[in-house]
Amino acid sequence: MDASFRLCLIVTRSMCALDPLRTIEEAVQGGVDMIQVREKDCGNADLLSWSLHVVALGEKLKVPVIINDSVEVAIAAKAGGVHLGKDDMSIADARQLLGKNKLIGLSTHDLEQLDDAALAGADYVGFGPIFPTATKGYAKGIGVEQLTGAVVLSSLPMLAIGGITVENAWMLPGKAGIAVSSAICCSEEPAKIAHSLRSSALY
Repeated sequence: MDASFRLCLIVTRSMCALDPLRTIEEAVQGGVDMIQVREKDCGNADLLSWSLHVVALGEKLKVPVIINDSVEVAIAAKAGGVHLGKDDMSIADARQLLGKNKLIGLSTHDLEQLDDAALAGADYVGFGPIFPTATKGYAKGIGVEQLTGAVVLSSLPMLAIGGITVENAWMLPGKAGIAVSSAICCSEEPAKIAHSLRSSALY
């Protein structure tokens, strides 16, 4: 499965100004080409129930749905893959459970971690936070300059993440896709914001 995505929407239901499924559908209409389900404060049963709805909508809209953190839920929901952090299951174990045709993404924060991700067998990386972001509690971002270096050095497709908005997306290097949460979820016009993000970035 191709992992070169341009605009990923990270969905947390509590952040959505509109109905979450409506937010997803309108965001895809505006240019989102990947959905990540991110629910940090719910149990596996609730996460699975919600993920099944999102996966069904993703199939209808023809966009892959990735589950954050939980390999088990990704398998049960028949999602397109999983996105892992440093404290989650290893990529090797996740690959053994998911198989070779599912996507595995890994959160990275510096250039050394990019090399580790490639060696471990990740399909793509998230890199950031580029800018300060309240969503993940970062008061300071690592900056566009480090992202630019990461794009040059990385052998894997990359999604820049962290504090990205319509106002600053133009600063990002064109070879990196972008992942956003609050910029789209908190808006009552998800399609418009998604379209603006795609248009503002140097694609």
